[in-house]
Amino acid sequence: MARNQFRMLRSALSGVEAVAAETHHSFARHTHEQFGIGLISAGAQSSLSGRGMVEAEAGDIITVNPNEVHDGAPIGEGRSWRILYFDPAIVSGLSREISESGVGRSEIPHPVIRNAAIAARFETLFGAVTGGRAADGLFCEELLLQLVADVMRECSGTEERPPVPASIRVARDLIDDDPLAAISLADLSRESGLSRFQVLRGFAKATGLTPHAYLVQARIHIARRLIAQGMPLAEAAFASGFADQSHMTRVFVRKYGLSPRLYAGAFL
Repeated sequence: MARNQFRMLRSALSGVEAVAAETHHSFARHTHEQFGIGLISAGAQSSLSGRGMVEAEAGDIITVNPNEVHDGAPIGEGRSWRILYFDPAIVSGLSREISESGVGRSEIPHPVIRNAAIAARFETLFGAVTGGRAADGLFCEELLLQLVADVMRECSGTEERPPVPASIRVARDLIDDDPLAAISLADLSRESGLSRFQVLRGFAKATGLTPHAYLVQARIHIARRLIAQGMPLAEAAFASGFADQSHMTRVFVRKYGLSPRLYAGAFL
């Protein structure tokens, strides 16, 4: 299997990003701002998810929710996958439409789905979105609606993720409100009413990331949005709080597997 090949493909749908990967890369814990729905096409991997550790192999659908901490490591030599990332408003809107009550699920409940029909539907949608020509609007609408309905289905035994304690939410909100600010553990301790050790331990337990890792993740999200909007890489690094472009690039590659320059190329 070829190693460490990531392609950011042009997407025919607004608010949808497409990535194809073939790699033995092990990803550090990270999050995405979008929903992700993908398909393992070869090999296998193990990963942390919002539901604990899971394994996926060729033919399995893989999913991730916005801001859900996850990682990924190959089982064996490597693995390849294709994945679509959707702006949250797209999936949330479709989920409400699908629900008879008008109140849709806020999360995809299953990090791994073994279903050949869903996998085939994903393959067809991915091909339509990345085919290099104007997508058939009605066709893509139908496929996307059906795919979201499939992955949002409840299954017996599915447990909701436990809520984040109020004190940790306060600390998290301090970072979210201004990710570019210089924040110390003392600041988080003061706002949350916890000791520095309590906030460090509680934050990692509730979010899956230490406060510093969470702050760096928030900054790389800002960088990703700025790059997608066409901002030059050096300017995006400065505007998102990184020391320089090389620092931003190291974090971007470690978390997403592809460089900021490759990512930017999909929006030219």
